Amino acid sequence: MNKTFAHAGAVIGVAIAITVAALLSVTAPAAQAQSPSPSTWETIQSTGKLRMGVTQAPPWYSKNPATGQWESGLIVSIGQAMANDLDVELEMVEVTWATAIAALQANKIDMMFLDATPSRARVVDYPFQPLLYISLAVLARDDLAAESWEDLNQDGVRVAVPQATSMDAFLTRTIPNADIQRFPDNGAALAAFQSGRVDAVSLFHPPLLAARKKFGAGKLVIPTPAFSSPSSIAVRREADKTFRDWVSHAIFYYYETGRTQKWYEAFLTEFGLDPKASPVIQRELLFNK
Repeated sequence: MNKTFAHAGAVIGVAIAITVAALLSVTAPAAQAQSPSPSTWETIQSTGKLRMGVTQAPPWYSKNPATGQWESGLIVSIGQAMANDLDVELEMVEVTWATAIAALQANKIDMMFLDATPSRARVVDYPFQPLLYISLAVLARDDLAAESWEDLNQDGVRVAVPQATSMDAFLTRTIPNADIQRFPDNGAALAAFQSGRVDAVSLFHPPLLAARKKFGAGKLVIPTPAFSSPSSIAVRREADKTFRDWVSHAIFYYYETGRTQKWYEAFLTEFGLDPKASPVIQRELLFNK
């Protein structure tokens, strides 16, 4: 009987050993597959590249059609400064405003200039410090009084705005007596002004700079009291916050030392616009004027 039990015990022991080995062979690759991916910060350090999303949108990004290179624009200047400070190469990846969030989530880019809306902040991270401030402006007929919102709050004054936007909501509250005409997007609102169907178009000011230059007519004004909104840089949401925190410190430094405003003015000059006649992006300068 003792020999029988001993033999049975040996068989059971072998079976347990085989089972354990099988389990280890199955779980080991699974554990390896579940190992965390390198963080954005670690990847930048190992590859020596900072990947920034870009899209044709002066004054933020501007591609030279002759060379196909992204040679100018405020965000291009900021991205290059970041790469220099990190001692890495700046790699610009073309995306659209609509695909930028997906590109971040799919690890195709490391950062993208995007307004920090509550909806976007649900899926991506933002630094604590805004990158710059954009102001709600109007491109108006040269003979239209538009120095204040009250000037525009008159019966018969036709103002175009993209429908169902924060700009639309602001105008609805602020100039209810005006004839607010709502359009599907920026382009349609600008086209209405260019054709003379409206007296003014209201957008956050940067797109109006390019429109004013293209149309060759109209005056660009930030009506008082100024309505200013922060804009920022979106980064991928991940457990390691090192890159997000570094971006926050970098853009705070650029903003507070005046470099962001100077880069912006340099692009305006290159684009053929007078910086002194253009709205500022450093909020303190706007309210101290």
